Amino acid sequence: MSPTTQPNDSKYERLKSRHRAVRDVHPEDLTLRLHRALSWLQRAEIAERLEPQDPDGIFIFYWIAFNAAYAEETLEPSDPNERSAFHNYFDGILNLDNNNAIFNAIWQEFAGPIRLLLNNQYVFQPFWKHHNGVVGHEDWKRRFEASKRWTNAALGNMDTHIVLTTLFDRLYVLRNQLIHGGATWSSSVNRRQVEDGARIMAFLVPVFIQLMMDNPNRDWGKPYYPVVD
Repeated sequence: MSPTTQPNDSKYERLKSRHRAVRDVHPEDLTLRLHRALSWLQRAEIAERLEPQDPDGIFIFYWIAFNAAYAEETLEPSDPNERSAFHNYFDGILNLDNNNAIFNAIWQEFAGPIRLLLNNQYVFQPFWKHHNGVVGHEDWKRRFEASKRWTNAALGNMDTHIVLTTLFDRLYVLRNQLIHGGATWSSSVNRRQVEDGARIMAFLVPVFIQLMMDNPNRDWGKPYYPVVD
């Protein structure tokens, strides 16, 4: 099997086949978003198949696929408001999840790993700001305890929106650690959160792409880097 050959159960192959069938009638901006997201989804699946022992790489590829799906034209990739962009994205995507795929992932498939990530100080941004000497974050422990109470209440109430957005806040910290060289490749220090993060992204990113494909009339915004002749 060549590196670009996909197994029959490939989510990429299923989604790509559908994309080929509908892309000519979809808005150009959505088609470009999906094309890019699917290309990175394919790469993530290749990494899963050929290098399953490398969750760092798998997580990064899935995050790029996610970024291709949600990123807004109005934000620089390093803009501190980037988080608000995927919060807004989740507002829309959850309303479209009529089959409860995201709901079931959070409350059934990944309930344990999600709870561990939400209660992990090492993917809580104020913790790192304090340790990097950023003024105003000396009270990170109080903030962390408050965050845990808030998220545990959301877990108890099965509030999918709060849990999903808070989960991706935590995953965003993990993303920054990896992308910006703040972690050692294959480090034993952060293995559990990277492995859990990769598994969660592997499930949710194809769901997000599917929902976008199923709802072409929604305004998904303009891609940050359009194709320029």
